[in-house]
Amino acid sequence: MSDNPTIVYDSEKANKFSGRMLTALNNGALCLMISIGHRTGLFDAMRGLPSAGIADIAKKSGLVERYVREWLGAMVTAGVVETDPAGSRFWLPPEHASSLTRAAAADNMAIFAQYISLLGFVEDEIVECFQKGGGVPYEKYPRFHAVMAEDSGQSVLSSLESHVLPLIPGLKDRLAKGIFMLDIGCGSGRIINRLAELFPKSRFVGIDLSNEAIAIARRDAQDKRLSNVEFIARDLSNFHEIAELESHDLITTFDAVHDQAKPLNVLKGIYNALKRDGIYLMQDIRGSSHIHKNMDHPIGPFLYTVSTMHCMTVSLAQGGEGLGAMWGEEKTREYLQKAGFRSIQTNQLAHDIQNNWYVVRK
Repeated sequence: MSDNPTIVYDSEKANKFSGRMLTALNNGALCLMISIGHRTGLFDAMRGLPSAGIADIAKKSGLVERYVREWLGAMVTAGVVETDPAGSRFWLPPEHASSLTRAAAADNMAIFAQYISLLGFVEDEIVECFQKGGGVPYEKYPRFHAVMAEDSGQSVLSSLESHVLPLIPGLKDRLAKGIFMLDIGCGSGRIINRLAELFPKSRFVGIDLSNEAIAIARRDAQDKRLSNVEFIARDLSNFHEIAELESHDLITTFDAVHDQAKPLNVLKGIYNALKRDGIYLMQDIRGSSHIHKNMDHPIGPFLYTVSTMHCMTVSLAQGGEGLGAMWGEEKTREYLQKAGFRSIQTNQLAHDIQNNWYVVRK
């Protein structure tokens, strides 16, 4: 007997799916407009502003009125911005501002909308990869590090002191007294520079593949006059061979392992570089390694899209494994164990639906 079910055309199902596709089309377009509203400061300008005319909104935001008018058209028809019966005055409800403005801090979803336009920029290259294989390298992504910095500001920086550091009991006290910390895949260095500010007696090193990101991190450290932090641009595909043995008290990776060319080599290097009583704090995407177990994931389609169009392909562009963002907890634990780790504790933070937080020891 065949395992394949008999397929019968269901017109009701077809109509329902067609409606879903219309919703997806509108929501995809809405993400582009939300990204523009975030980048131009329109949402921030409208936050707390009483109902106002288009000219007043344009003036407050310092933007061209004609473009603001068309943007408001998208916002009103999407139900994001509200208008009076005459369509002459507009306002952003406070309930909507709480998810769309910089004042919303960790709850600002507008930051994530930027990924849609960012990933769309490389669609042609991704299509070619579907046809010929290979990958799209980091340098093809404009503004990637800027968007990632905002993303990490949401999930990490905003809760660094209140939620992240307390995952490891006593860590704040150890940092205050002085330890040696390494951050792998540090990006533009916002997290490690913040730690260097908070804990001047500790020493920090950040490593990232991107020269552009490292340059930003170094400028930020210089502007803050930090003398206890160093940034290094380096490909860590052979980190297991070059890691300074048992030299670090704390090693961190923030959503950085799955898009490495050789993730297992990186994890083996982290194991080698960690002191016997050291701790590895790993933030990585929450989900299963099995597609069918992610059916109810609240942002599953988004994460698989980001994986296809960035995380997986940048790894493949380096001749890497291409694990992808949704490599899942099962494979994460498998790789950590292969690297030599024996103690793996999984944590989740209430404000971060996107990630697991692993506290890992030898």
